[in-house]
Amino acid sequence: MAGQTRTTVYLKPKIYRALKVKAALTDRSVSDLINTAVMEALREDGLDLEAFDKRAKEPLRTFESVLKDLKRDGLI
Repeated sequence: MAGQTRTTVYLKPKIYRALKVKAALTDRSVSDLINTAVMEALREDGLDLEAFDKRAKEPLRTFESVLKDLKRDGLI
């Protein structure tokens, strides 16, 4: 277990049972499944931040202006 950190995670019983079943079916550990899920969530966060950076210089539209346009176009 060198290079790994132990932690306690509290899961709802049904979630834990589902993880145990998936671990058994996929021949993986619960720890591996959790690590994979957390890494995927962090990867998605990174992609979101990249998208925000790319769009940072785009002009902003207020919610009020969007509503005004929708009313003008007869959509609301």
